[in-house]
Amino acid sequence: MHQFKELLIWKKSRSFCSKIYSITATFPSEEKFGIINPLRRAAVSIPSNIAEGSSRNSNKDFARFLEIAIGSAYEVETQLLISSDLGFINKENTSELIDLLEEITKMTSRFRATLL
Repeated sequence: MHQFKELLIWKKSRSFCSKIYSITATFPSEEKFGIINPLRRAAVSIPSNIAEGSSRNSNKDFARFLEIAIGSAYEVETQLLISSDLGFINKENTSELIDLLEEITKMTSRFRATLL
């Protein structure tokens, strides 16, 4: 069993969630159920799956939860790109968030590989 609070991927993905909440607070209010909630939910799913997976008794189970976290990261990336296309977020912020997300995804993928 891993201590999720000590994992850098959990810390970075938790910080990333705060950034997502801040940026989506600037989106149009009519998008609350369109893009804001799904984007926030997917972002929260990343550290949540890392934490839940860390409680599993086998590395194989933990690796599966890390895979789900990576899937959520790709979902977030897609939603950020759509938000940018719609003009809800500027290109600079989109690029910054996607760069952070790619770093988290790569770190998670490398960590997952050590478990298998």
